[in-house]
Amino acid sequence: MADLSAFPITSRWPAKNPDVIQLYSLQTPNGVKISVALEELALPYESHYVSFATTDQKTPEFVSLNPNGRIPAIIDPNGPDGKPIGLFESGAILLYLAEKTGKLIPADAAGRYETIQWVFFQMAGIGPMFGQFGHFHKFAADKVANNSYPVERYRDESKRLLGVLESRLQGRQWIMGDQYTIADITTFPWVRGADIFYGGREILDYAKFPAVMDWLQRCIARPASEKGLNIPVKPA
Repeated sequence: MADLSAFPITSRWPAKNPDVIQLYSLQTPNGVKISVALEELALPYESHYVSFATTDQKTPEFVSLNPNGRIPAIIDPNGPDGKPIGLFESGAILLYLAEKTGKLIPADAAGRYETIQWVFFQMAGIGPMFGQFGHFHKFAADKVANNSYPVERYRDESKRLLGVLESRLQGRQWIMGDQYTIADITTFPWVRGADIFYGGREILDYAKFPAVMDWLQRCIARPASEKGLNIPVKPA
């Protein structure tokens, strides 16, 4: 049985099975990336609910694993050289899981780097811009009621990024063509989230991006997505 005692986070969220990947997360666009990937890869894991309501992500135990105080984070008891490893940042975790298994990423170098660039596109563009749009459109609407600039700025940039994705998906089933990869997994939860979390479908003109909408439905319909999008479950 793996010894995870070197990770203080396990004192707050004890591992029932320390021999499997420990996932510390929440059902946010960034969080579900990892549960979806783990389901796609059929890797055994144990999920732990990190509550924003009680700022679990800011506790010393969580920050010991992710100094940035953000979900998701993982511990893999079977890391490089068979030693446990802790990781944070959803893009880094996705790349780690893909390389660990040799799945969800092309085997050839050119395809691998092309996939990684689209992962970075989401991490540097879609995630931050959609997040800022959602903040001002929904959560801070009262604070900018007399100033339309913040919503317009992030709305327009989000629509521009959707246009980039629309162009990429023309004639393609997935971002990388015929192969479903971590590029899809890192991106579709944010396109989904801008709708279901932020109510942005109309203001972002989703109907003007038919290739993106069709791709989104294909992503959501995958069995691993249907399960992973609902993990972790909030404790009773």
